[in-house]
Amino acid sequence: MSTFLHRLGGWAFRHHVRVIVAWIVLILAGGVAAAALGDGTRDEFTIPGSEAQEAVDALDRTFPELSGVSAYVVVVAPDGSTVDAPASRALIDDTLARLNAVDGVAEASSPFGLSEDVSISADRGAAQIQVRLDGGFEDVTPDLKDDLARATEPLDDAGYTVAVGGDAFSSAGPKLSIVEVIGVIVAFVVLYRMFRSARAAFLAIATAVVGVVVALELTWVATGFFTISSTSPLLALMIGLAVGIDYALFIISRHRELLSEGVEPDEAAARAVATAGSAVVFAGVTVMIALLGLSIAGIPFLAVMGVIGSLAVAVSVLVAVTLLPAVMASAGERLRPKDGERPPGAFSRRWVALTTRFPTLSILAIVVLLAVVAIPAKDLRLALPDNGVEPKGTNARDAYDLIAEEFGPGHNGPLLVTMDVLTSTDPLGVVDAVSADLDALPGVAGIGLATPNRTADTAVIQVIPETGPRDDRTADLVHTIRDRAPQWESEHDVDVAVTGYTAAGIDVSERLSGALLPFAIVVMGLSVLLLMLVFGSLLVPIKATIGFLLSTGAAFGAVVAVFQWGWLGDLVHLDQPGPLISFLPILLMAVLFGLSMDYEVFLMARMKEEYGRSGDAQKAIVDGFVGSSRVVTAAAVIMLAVFAGFVPEGDANIKPIAFALAVGVFADAFLVRMLFAPAVMKFAGDKAWSMPSFLARRLPHIDAEGEALYEKLALESWPRENRDGALTASGLTLETSEGIVYNDVNLILPRGDWLVVHGPDGSGKTALLLTLAGRMAFTAGRLRVAGRLLPHESGAVRKVAALGETRGVNELDGHLGVDQHIAERFAISAFGLWVPRRRVDRVRDRLERALAEAHDEAGLLYPGLDGKRLVSTLSRMERIALGATLALVSEPELLVLDDADDLRSPADQALLWATLRRLLDGTGASLVAGVRSAQAAPPPSPHVHLAELDPRHLLDELMI
Repeated sequence: MSTFLHRLGGWAFRHHVRVIVAWIVLILAGGVAAAALGDGTRDEFTIPGSEAQEAVDALDRTFPELSGVSAYVVVVAPDGSTVDAPASRALIDDTLARLNAVDGVAEASSPFGLSEDVSISADRGAAQIQVRLDGGFEDVTPDLKDDLARATEPLDDAGYTVAVGGDAFSSAGPKLSIVEVIGVIVAFVVLYRMFRSARAAFLAIATAVVGVVVALELTWVATGFFTISSTSPLLALMIGLAVGIDYALFIISRHRELLSEGVEPDEAAARAVATAGSAVVFAGVTVMIALLGLSIAGIPFLAVMGVIGSLAVAVSVLVAVTLLPAVMASAGERLRPKDGERPPGAFSRRWVALTTRFPTLSILAIVVLLAVVAIPAKDLRLALPDNGVEPKGTNARDAYDLIAEEFGPGHNGPLLVTMDVLTSTDPLGVVDAVSADLDALPGVAGIGLATPNRTADTAVIQVIPETGPRDDRTADLVHTIRDRAPQWESEHDVDVAVTGYTAAGIDVSERLSGALLPFAIVVMGLSVLLLMLVFGSLLVPIKATIGFLLSTGAAFGAVVAVFQWGWLGDLVHLDQPGPLISFLPILLMAVLFGLSMDYEVFLMARMKEEYGRSGDAQKAIVDGFVGSSRVVTAAAVIMLAVFAGFVPEGDANIKPIAFALAVGVFADAFLVRMLFAPAVMKFAGDKAWSMPSFLARRLPHIDAEGEALYEKLALESWPRENRDGALTASGLTLETSEGIVYNDVNLILPRGDWLVVHGPDGSGKTALLLTLAGRMAFTAGRLRVAGRLLPHESGAVRKVAALGETRGVNELDGHLGVDQHIAERFAISAFGLWVPRRRVDRVRDRLERALAEAHDEAGLLYPGLDGKRLVSTLSRMERIALGATLALVSEPELLVLDDADDLRSPADQALLWATLRRLLDGTGASLVAGVRSAQAAPPPSPHVHLAELDPRHLLDELMI
């Protein structure tokens, strides 16, 4: 990873104009696509498979009068009057007529009639006018809302208190305010204090903003194809801005550190992207894993939020490793710190020394403190948002409060009990009987609408709870009704279900609560595995997970204390305490887990890097902490600033999420990572960087600390001679759990020469050839193939080193013809389905010509090679030659053949070497072949070199 990022960072630096222009074009194209394809966000909190959702879907078909978007008008008569007084009724009837005349209104229902028990208050002082609208939420325009409000003006002018609310007047979604800009300003100040450079601070902010803009453009384009809630773009903005600035901070900080050491700007940028960039990539992956894990809940809108959030993180990572080195190239030497600018890090050194001096005290203090803060989390209550959380003074909130005051809180969240009465002989009797039972249940304030539909196949009973939609007692009532449903189904032979917005919200909350444990297991399990791969340690990921649980508990406790209990509510401009939005816990866990792993990766990567250099665990803790703590501290302060900016004046649904994230980041960065983590590492010592052998053997190694890069840089000048030759190996060794395969191989092979390795079966010959071809790892030594170092550039080696037919690796298919194999090889290399005939003929002609010339040299006739011949009918010599020809299609610099002497006679062996000589003639490629016996090798030549593998797996030193 580090070597790839080193090349990427260096390329972006050298071609900075091209990279910057590409990102500008991407932004412009994204803006055009968003304007053309975007269709806006929609807040649809559906939960497929739940009882409430299935009942709602059925009502859309059987009872369309109850489906769709609705609104209502609350009318409160002046003191001394009632809504059913003649003057009041005349005004209400006039309002009804005006409402029904509004374009977009399907029907406005009179409050007087069969449903007066629900639509008229007990003291006759207030009335509700129900308004059913055409279309869905996307059809509710600001003009329609204004028309509905204007229709009530006669009542308002007459002194009546009027408010228009309902689903149609629900919040249009979270909106930005000027307060959010404060987070960016604070981030700039922190960056400036960190870098002592306004230019460096600006570059970090600017690149982060680019990532956010691209992510939001892609999100808006996606709204034209998918249903995306209004919370998703704001979540993408919040997370993308925070991680974007942090990732830029880490890379720029390392870049300037390298510049201060005298490294040239291009190499400093490449190394910064390779080392800090590796940590950025893996930190971003952990955040994305956590966000994508939201899909475990099985709720579409939440899964989409996770995808959008992870998209923002992915774009931020891509910006950090491509655009950032490009803009650093534009700044050039101006980013180099001035003399005396770098802080000595004395405070960090004293801090970590104190922490690790009393590790037990540090650990106990953190655990006790965060456990106490987490205590309020036991009272966590969840609900979907409704108009009761809208800001005071809005139409939706005023209508909601009037309903609660005049009719009772339950009228804001009626339940719908649906019954399939198609098989009933007395649908009206069934409705009356079930209505009576419902009315007698504890917690029911009354029964509203109770009637079958026009086709008498579905009946609906409107149940008015005594409590509000976000009250726990309302959820208890829903469960009580569902528990009684089997009894009604048995008595009346009908299917009963409970639905409505309130019931759906309860289902969503319970589904999310049930998904928390599976989510935590899957996401934390994957991230623990990733950290094990990155650090080669078992303790580090376990410690990281425990720290995350501590900081998450503190975040839950703090958000409950403030937003449910009302503590310090004035500081966050809390209108009223109440349940938290249903998806807050799982979203908080996802985002906070990803961010906490960010700090873990950045802190531990530096410690691991220092441990790899010194081998001293205590010194690695101190030096790693000193080298990364300032950057982690600055990153955490930036996160706090960004999240806190969404709290005072933020959307009512986003505010508690941002607050919880801010608390969680503070606890994780400043308490867990700065106190708890170093103390635990002190206890573990050298064992912190070890892993059980059975795991170490099975898990691949991922270089996130730049070990491979430093080794590659150290080997850049090795060897002094033949640096660009075909092969150079020194002390090459492969050892497995079963023993040594080959040992202490030393080779120098100039370009264009041949190397023939001979040895009996079991001597490690095949393994050595696969190693030289970049297909198999080695355990010790140095190896450069065609100028490329292994294992750091194994991918590049595989592109320039081609394998002929090798048993168990790339055997030819005997059921295919010669031409079919050639066409297949072209198709694979070009990712195409069609290959021109002339290209196939050209390759086959080359093979035929080589075979014919080899036979002519041996005094033999060659009948030619029919392209339709099946591979199974070819002689062994022809088959090996065909495999070599296919390998040469990609124009490699090295051709590797195993078992080249697997032929019946010495004459065939001679024919093969002559054919290979002609196939390779003019290509400049070298040949590495394996044979069992030296007698099967090609004739001696200054450019043909032999090397023997003896049965003890020792290769005699070969200097060519």
